Amino acid sequence: MGTGAITQYVDVAQIVLYMFWVFFAGLIYYLQRESKREGFPLETDLPDGRVIFTPGFIGMPTPKTFLLPHGGEISVPNDNKSPQTLHAQPTHRWLGAPLEPTGNPMLDGVGPGAWADRADEPDLTFEGEAKIVPIRTIEGFGVAEQDPDPRGMDVIGADGEVGGTVRDLWVDRSEMMFRYLEVSVPVDGGTRQVLLPVNFSRIGDEAVRVASILSHQFAKVPGTRYFDRVTLLEEEKIMAYYGGGTLYAEPSRQEPLV
Repeated sequence: MGTGAITQYVDVAQIVLYMFWVFFAGLIYYLQRESKREGFPLETDLPDGRVIFTPGFIGMPTPKTFLLPHGGEISVPNDNKSPQTLHAQPTHRWLGAPLEPTGNPMLDGVGPGAWADRADEPDLTFEGEAKIVPIRTIEGFGVAEQDPDPRGMDVIGADGEVGGTVRDLWVDRSEMMFRYLEVSVPVDGGTRQVLLPVNFSRIGDEAVRVASILSHQFAKVPGTRYFDRVTLLEEEKIMAYYGGGTLYAEPSRQEPLV
């Protein structure tokens, strides 16, 4: 028998190969279970109207408790249910049919306007302070000299009309970048302050343009509970509103291109 042989038909390399196969199969099993800590078990609608929960071929992992960086803890998976009400109905009777909003499609949380149930608390810096704040409330932040300062500029919607005026900029103190424009919008004889995500805007030399929503739709952008900070849940709803506008801002956007 040659070097490494254990018997005439088995050697060390063969055993190592089999051990690797077993290890790799165990790794796949472990990763599949760990991937089900959020969003599982899945809900399946049956033709008779019942809803069943399907954990999949590989079962659910045992609950694990995580300590949050600024206090508190959370265990996942858990039995928490989303408080959202589905404001939509299937477009057809067959299972899996597309959902059609039944109210204001940009606020119904459907399709591109859907949002996740994140914590209704502001995101925090490593020091425990609010991460995203207006620059009027802090020192040391401003607009680079070579860039246009949008404060005071008109915000123009997809219809070419003015929807509001930029009042301030909200900066992410951890990432050192602007996240939102604070827009003053006329409503019912007064004004309302709403946030416009920077990635949904195009800042020019004279105006800020937004392609996702129309000018009059700025008035219904979800608001913030605090004047100087935004919660994670509020960020979800604000982004969802502009995202929903890419499809639902006007009926023609839901029609075929050709």
